[in-house]
Amino acid sequence: MRIVIVGAGKLGYQLADFLSKEQFDIVLIDHEAGQLEAAKNSLDVLTINANGASPITMEDPEVADADILIAVTKSDEVNMVACILAKKHGIKHTVARIRDMQFISEAKDYLKNNFDIDLMLNPELITANEINRILMTPAALNVEDFAQGKVRLFETKVRRKSKLANIPFKELKLPDGVLAGMIYRDHEMIIPHGDDCLMVHDNAYFIGLPDEIEKFSQNFVHRDTHKSERVMIIGAGRTGRALASLLDLQKVSVKVIDIDPERCRLMAQRLTDGIAICGDGTNIDLLLEEGVDSADVVVCLTEDDRLNLMLALLAKHLKAKRTVVRVARNEYTELMEKVGVDIVVSARLLSASEVLAFVRRGGVERVSLLEGAKAEAVEVIVQKGAPVAGIRLMDAKLPKECLVCAYVRNNTAYIPRGSTVLEPGDRAILFIRTQKSAKVMEYFGRK
Repeated sequence: MRIVIVGAGKLGYQLADFLSKEQFDIVLIDHEAGQLEAAKNSLDVLTINANGASPITMEDPEVADADILIAVTKSDEVNMVACILAKKHGIKHTVARIRDMQFISEAKDYLKNNFDIDLMLNPELITANEINRILMTPAALNVEDFAQGKVRLFETKVRRKSKLANIPFKELKLPDGVLAGMIYRDHEMIIPHGDDCLMVHDNAYFIGLPDEIEKFSQNFVHRDTHKSERVMIIGAGRTGRALASLLDLQKVSVKVIDIDPERCRLMAQRLTDGIAICGDGTNIDLLLEEGVDSADVVVCLTEDDRLNLMLALLAKHLKAKRTVVRVARNEYTELMEKVGVDIVVSARLLSASEVLAFVRRGGVERVSLLEGAKAEAVEVIVQKGAPVAGIRLMDAKLPKECLVCAYVRNNTAYIPRGSTVLEPGDRAILFIRTQKSAKVMEYFGRK
């Protein structure tokens, strides 16, 4: 399959990296030659220095033969035009990054029906929704819903004195609706078995029925952790405005700080009970005056990763209970966690997850990239004639890098056992080591 990516910025480069590693034939286009240099030197992709929204570019044989076009330039309008031209020139599927919230909220159906864009990506809204889910679940580092909300993934950090630590899983009595899906320890993904156990500082992933996960998550709540009631957001850009609006609707006390008066004005217009404050988020006196020490969470959402890190450390120093940082560069994630940031969210990985699910298709409904894309949770519909269908999971000979951790049949979710037999049409939720994902998908697709 050939995929054309228009826009070689941060997101375009990230998508080209992921997709080329999955053995797709990638063509990366940008009108600025300098933007293509990094991809030329380090990725196995074809680069074209051209205007991706030009009919002439669409007639290039390398582009015209594509199956999918993904437009992720800085301009919403350029992305939409590129998708329209792609469809006119016979490219079957298109994806556009559209960052203008007004397009998404007021004209989404119009764009889809009239511009024939198959998937619209709004990284800021995706990020805001992800942070909101995490803030509403105490002790969570990550929360994901699968199968239309029937299955929930819960990631947490195993802390000192956890009553679940150092007990082999075969002796650990988990609720019937909960499964230990994955442990991430010392940069390694571990699919847990009976003799394995949770250890302090592990990132542990559990999956199961939402109600059971909600109750089970209380095992990881310590005295300083509870559902967020007072949230301070530093940065009133698109993500900050979207997140503040979501929290405001849930009656969470929200204060948003930004140095830009226009952003603060836009923020104030969207809040009912929350407050927009025009000021410098690095000003200690301002932070103390606005109650940073009593905030349940301080969320750092400026456009500068390094500034976000400094703001989070400053908030911690001023006694904020938890900090959340949005990063653009994935390589900063591990560093931030090591120096004390509680939760790090990568907007780029969240967007890449959406694109991967769309590109893989063939039954793949959702992809969630985990631990800097070293592992992933995947929702896939078992296809008729799939190698895994109609036989017991214990006999399916699935790769050891894969675990079937839940499935949905007739709108009811189940936790599988070795004797479970998957049927065509079942929605299966899997944990997979990313480098083995293509191999694993063969077991759930057609022979």
